[in-house]
Order: sequence, then C-alpha cells, then structure tokens
Amino acid sequence: MKIYKTSEDGKQKKIKTIEDGCWINLCSPSKSDIELVSKMCQIEEADIMLGLDEEEKAHIAVEDNYTIIVVDAPIKDSEGLHEFITIPLEIIIANSFIMTICIYPIDLLQDFIEGRVKGFYTYKRTRFILQLLYKNSSYFLHYLRYIDRVSNKVERELEINMKNKDLLYLLELEKSLVYFSTALRANEIVLEKMLRMDKIKQYQEDKELLEDVIVENKQAMEMASVYSSILGETRDAFASIISNNLNTIMQRLTSITIILALPTMIFSLFGMNVPLPFINQPYAIIYILIISIIFVIIGFIIMVKKKMF
Repeated sequence: MKIYKTSEDGKQKKIKTIEDGCWINLCSPSKSDIELVSKMCQIEEADIMLGLDEEEKAHIAVEDNYTIIVVDAPIKDSEGLHEFITIPLEIIIANSFIMTICIYPIDLLQDFIEGRVKGFYTYKRTRFILQLLYKNSSYFLHYLRYIDRVSNKVERELEINMKNKDLLYLLELEKSLVYFSTALRANEIVLEKMLRMDKIKQYQEDKELLEDVIVENKQAMEMASVYSSILGETRDAFASIISNNLNTIMQRLTSITIILALPTMIFSLFGMNVPLPFINQPYAIIYILIISIIFVIIGFIIMVKKKMF
C-alpha cells in the first residue's frame, strides 16, 4: 500500500498516513493490507477485492459512503502467453480520498506517480478520475498503434519467408485485439453511465473532459475494429497462399511421378520373358534407353504445355 498527496509545489509526495485529499494506491496488496485499508477507510473487503479479480467486468456501483468504478486497462502480458491482455482497474471515490486497486503494476498509474500528467492533483478527485480514464484510453491507442506497426513488420517477413512462428504471432496479435475490443466496449458503457451521474461530474470543465474521454474511447474502439479486421484478412490471405503453394508442390510431384513412371513401364515391358523387338540385338539396352528418353521428353513437353510444372 502506498499513499500519495499533492504538495504545495504541485509534486506528488509519499505520506505514511491517510489524509484528506490523498490517493491510496494498492497494487497486488496482501491480506493484511486489505484488512487495514478496509478498517481505516470504512470500505468492505469484498469491494476492495473487486480490483484483484482478473475476471471482474467493468461497471459502476454506488455505495453509501463511496462509489466504485471498475474499468479494463491494457498491459503487456508478463507471463508471455499473449502479447497484450486487459486487467481490471478499480477506482474507489470517497469524500476525503481516492483509491486505486489493481492486481499488476501498470504504466498508467506510474505516469501519475512520476508526475508525467499535467494538471494532476490528488485532492481534485473528480478530475483525477477523468484523467485516469483519459490516460487509460490513450494507452489503448498507444498499444493499438504498436500492434499495427508490429503486424506490418511480420507481414513483410512472411512475404520473404513464411514461418509458422510468424503466423502464430499474428494470431496472438489478433487475440490481443479481441481483448481490447471487448474491454473498450465495456469501458464505453461505464463512461456513458458516468455522463449521466451527477455524483461524478461536478463542474462544466469536468463534463467536457468526460466527453473527451468518451471520444478517445470510441476512437480506440474503431481502431481496434479496423486493425482486427485487417489482421484477420491478412492471416486468411497468408493461409490461402500456403494452401495454394502446397497444391502447386503436390501438382509438380505428381507430374514428376508420372514422367518417371514412363521409363519404368518401358523397362518392365522389355523385362518380360516373351519375344520382343531388339531382344537379340547387342545394343538393345541403348535402344531401350533412347526410347525411354524420348517418352520422358514427350511427357515433359505435355506437362509443360498443361502448365503442370
């Protein structure tokens, strides 16, 4: 558990106790931290645990003394199973403090801690919420642009040499886009609900900022949809190319097999124990070889004309 408060010079300083206008940040808290915060802040432990459940959906809940906002935030998958995933980010707003809870460290919160967000003050709780949501949408856009750049690079590599690992990587990127699209749609519902809640928006400038957040989120949704469609079509196109290349190879192998079968048939014919032409000739083997070569050449010409090579 870490507690921050904006000092008089506008910088974020870490404090030891919960004060009016502070920001409590819980990142993968222990059981004792949850119990302590629950007791000090008068918040149910079950409500604090919402942000630690990876399956928790984005929603808003209004309690007697505080309001809970849960949104999905994008992060790079540290376990390496997928390129990107989304995790729940819980925000609890009370009269004297604001609390953020998440299961993994995320760059989004680190930007606020290190002072990379302009106009951020811990005691301006409504604006802090909107700045968090705006920054969250910005990270979605940032990661979407990264996925677009990486997918273009992988496509160029596939054009040179098709490898299974590159196709599988495209599949992982496509999965990340599916996670993003689902998360952005859920976040949109939360934002639309916030727009109608007087308890969240207090001033006209806050309402305008919330509308900017909604626009940013919709832009991210559109980008995710477009990139997902492009990536899916690209993967299907490369799959069709691989299938076509396989058919071409099989066709060539079949043609080679047919051509090689011609001399085999001729040698088998002359290997029969019956009277045959050239049977008593000393140069019979040469004649048979010439006949075989002629048949092979004729077969090759026919195959070439039929575009089987």
